[in-house]
Parts: sequence; structure tokens; C-alpha cells
Amino acid sequence: MKVSTKGLVLLGILISAAGVVPAFAATNSTMNMANSTMAATSYGGMSASNSTMHMMTNSTVPSNLPPPPHMLYNSTNPGQITSMGGAAPAITVMTDKLSYNDGDKITISGKTRDNLGDTPLTVIIRNPVGNVVKIDQVPVSTDNTFSTSMTSGGALWQAAGTYSVYVQFGGPDRSATLTFQFAGSSQGNTFPVDGTNVSVKYSITNGKVLDIKADTNSKSLIVTIQTTGDGALTIDMPRSLIDAKKTDGTDDQYFVLNDGQENDQFQETSNTATDRTLQIPFTNGTSQIEIIGTMVVPEFGPIAALVLAVAIISIIAISTKTGLRFTPKI
Repeated sequence: MKVSTKGLVLLGILISAAGVVPAFAATNSTMNMANSTMAATSYGGMSASNSTMHMMTNSTVPSNLPPPPHMLYNSTNPGQITSMGGAAPAITVMTDKLSYNDGDKITISGKTRDNLGDTPLTVIIRNPVGNVVKIDQVPVSTDNTFSTSMTSGGALWQAAGTYSVYVQFGGPDRSATLTFQFAGSSQGNTFPVDGTNVSVKYSITNGKVLDIKADTNSKSLIVTIQTTGDGALTIDMPRSLIDAKKTDGTDDQYFVLNDGQENDQFQETSNTATDRTLQIPFTNGTSQIEIIGTMVVPEFGPIAALVLAVAIISIIAISTKTGLRFTPKI
């Protein structure tokens, strides 16, 4: 039987094609599986049935699938931590800085997912050993944002280390926690007041107290400081040393000067029957802070007045017995 040359060529092409087609199909099958595996890995929660989808690629995965639950954070601010959740966490909370010094202002802010009307948000700050140093009820705005500020320092803030911030809105399911570093408080230092037998307690950030003296003429305390940056002086003043009173006997505000210029940014942070505490901010380079009241310990304090009274009585008694006269004879 005669077979033409053209027939042989055609037969060879058909045989070659039969071997190539299965190999091409196998390659496509492998590609599909890789794509489906990639999609499942990206979303972490897709079922195994996705692997059987034809020509499954990442572009076919629905874009509205939520990410798996995890602790979300803002990569541009490592101080921001949010609650557990998906695409819309229950609470996002952050601090303005990662670490603070004594007397620094701490700002805590964030946003809630839900609007609960007039329900306030609770903020609790604990020191490194777990003791509560600050608790606050913060209103949530109509746009679901919140913000609160406080000044670090005081008796409860003496420990240095990691402090935690816990926020809760309505219930534990709407809560979050983050931490910040605090350098510790120096409150408890004392300094004697020149011209008196009184010492005052104080703390200072970014500075050092060089001298404190009472000025009876201006009814003020003059504090000389040396600064290393912007900071604040917190001073606990006994009422027996300096006070500010209205004519009806009620408390009045002090008047504060920083290097002779009025400082209206100070705050009275504590007021008791025996003491008043002021927190006075200052800028770098400030050398003198003057606190003006309506009374400063008089030139003759209680002990001196008692000694003077005893001396006068003694003189009168001696003069009566001896006939000592203090007026010249005419």
C-alpha cells in the first residue's frame, strides 16, 4: 500500500498534538490551584471548596470580606492600639506620645464604632503595679470621637515604668487597652523658705529649684529656678505661709508672674483646709516665678509674737517692783 509523503506529515502532526494537549491542560490545572491557594491564604477563612473553582484568581475574591480578627494598630503611630474586631473595631484609642516625664500633659483620644447616646466612656490608668492612678468619665461626641487630657505626676505616679490605659464604652465587648512609659514623679521634694521656719513641698519638670523666699512687701513667694526645657512647677503651699482671700474670707485666686509677665495658664490642683497646691507651667529660660497672694507669713510669726508678749509682760512686772521708769523726770 502506498502512503503519500503528505499523509505521513499529517499523521506526525496529529500524534504530536495528542501529546501536547494533556501537558498544557495539566499546566493550567496547576496554575488554577495556585491561584485558589493564594486567595485562601490571603483571606484565611475561605472554605476548601474554593480550590475547585475554575480559573480562580485573587481578582475574583469579594472585596468586602472582613479581615480575620486581630489586634489592629496604626503603623504611623505605634502608640495606637485598638480593640479586637474586624474591619470596624469597637474602639480605637491612642495617646499623643509613647513616653512621658513628670508633669507632662497626657492626651488620650480615639473613636468608637457605636453611638450609645449620652453614655460616657470610662478611662482608667494604672501604674506598673496595677494600682489605679486616674479614672475619668469622658463624653463621646456625635461623630463618635472622644478625647481627654490630664497631667502626669503626684503621689500615685511616683513609680517609673509601664502604665496601662483601659477604655470601656458601654460594656467589656467595647473596650481596649494600650500602654505608655512614664519616667516617675519627683513629688515629695522639700525646700526651706528664706526668712521663715517653713519648708514647702514641690516637684518640677525640666528644671531645678534654686531658691524660695517670702516677700512680705509684695505678699508673695518668689521661686528662683534653672530650666533645661519647657516644664512645670508644682508647689504645695501651707496657708499659714501664704494665702489668697477675698474680703468675705473665701478663697481667692493667686496671681502668678513668670519673669515679671502674667501667667494665666497655672492651675490650682489641690485645695484643703491647710494647704493649696498650684501647678505652674513655664518655658525654657524662665528664671523666676512669683506667686502673689493677699497674705504672707508676717515678719513676726506666731512664736516671735509670743516671745514679744512675754518680754513686754516681764518688763512691766519688773518696772512695777523696782519703780523703773521709762519717762524722763521733768
